[in-house]
Amino acid sequence: MRVTVLGSSGSVVGPESAASGYLLTVDGHQPVVLDFGPGVLGALQRVHDPNDVTVMLSHLHADHCLDLPGLLVWRRYHPVPASVKVALWGPDGTGTRIGAASSEYAGQVDDISDTFDVHHWADGDTVDIGPLSVTPHRVLHPPETYGLRIVGPDDRVLAFSGDTAECDAVVDLARDADVFLCEASWTHAPDERPPGLHLSGTEAGRIAARAGAKSLVLTHIPPWTPVEDVVAEAKAEYDGPLDVARPGRVFGI
Repeated sequence: MRVTVLGSSGSVVGPESAASGYLLTVDGHQPVVLDFGPGVLGALQRVHDPNDVTVMLSHLHADHCLDLPGLLVWRRYHPVPASVKVALWGPDGTGTRIGAASSEYAGQVDDISDTFDVHHWADGDTVDIGPLSVTPHRVLHPPETYGLRIVGPDDRVLAFSGDTAECDAVVDLARDADVFLCEASWTHAPDERPPGLHLSGTEAGRIAARAGAKSLVLTHIPPWTPVEDVVAEAKAEYDGPLDVARPGRVFGI
């Protein structure tokens, strides 16, 4: 299993990165795009045919899902349109959320069932998506949000925090993971940020250490948060291998 970073900017598109999006590939199998935020469709075109990807969404905030209306246009109107539907996994309401964003008429919902078979996560229920075994964990974030524990065909584990505040669920999903892809949206100034929303570098490092993760990759760092600051915070809490998700980077799991 390999992870190609399509976008890693937190909350909004950054000057050098699309928002949240990661391409998961296993040789011989249909790739999966994990989150599909603004700018991800363009980045995906550089590395794979957008007609041939399954999609998994951690949650329905705009920066994690709102390039999907563009993917609908691609699949419907490309001169060689998609020949089969693909799976779209996400929280309850995924079809309505994407259909509302895709509709050309205010207040109406586009029927996306011509393009996607929509499936909904259930907390703790493992599903097989191609060669991947995926277990969603409900984490602490305002809408229905899931961190995902993804086991590849060789039993190696990618843990993705989704967007979350510090909670036991994110520690559980990262337990002994080979790679823990974890958001770090803030520097650690609790009095200067909303509670129960996102992680600091300190908290991301602390969770990785508690979980015994074998490596930590920080992501979802907004343009206004200094990368070097959250990296320094995480290193103070976690002494394992640590990296930063940047567009185009490929991580072997």
